[in-house]
Amino acid sequence: MSISKPADAALSGASERSWTCVLAGSALFWCGLLIGVSFLATPAKFLAPSLSMPVALDVGRQTFAVFNRTECVLLVATAIVWLLSARGRTTGVLLVMTSAIVLLETLWLLPLLDARVGLIIAGQTPPASSLHSGYVVLEAVKAIALLATGIIAANATLRAK
Repeated sequence: MSISKPADAALSGASERSWTCVLAGSALFWCGLLIGVSFLATPAKFLAPSLSMPVALDVGRQTFAVFNRTECVLLVATAIVWLLSARGRTTGVLLVMTSAIVLLETLWLLPLLDARVGLIIAGQTPPASSLHSGYVVLEAVKAIALLATGIIAANATLRAK
């Protein structure tokens, strides 16, 4: 027994709505992780008087290495979900922007920051740099892009019902 064309379209639309809902959830989950790691836990460790600067920096280096790998997995998963969803143009642009930031951080910025931390841990003083400020800006832009992706996808899901 075959399903008629209108029924096929209705099933396809329901599936796209479901994937768009998953897109909203994944973007908002990722945004929450990013805020928790980059803007809460990381600054908090520098408030602990028992942690020396080199130890706090080494903990940060390990934290961001693990978080970066997690973000790479989230990026692939979120891109796949976007492909299965209604594929809105705005969410696509936001995910391309987020992808570019993750790639920039992975391939260029985090290795440079790791090298600086290595110098500090070794007791050396690295030259002045704006790399850390650049990382904070990129993390803020990424958080805003993920939040916007989540809100747009959630609104699209609600409007479709």
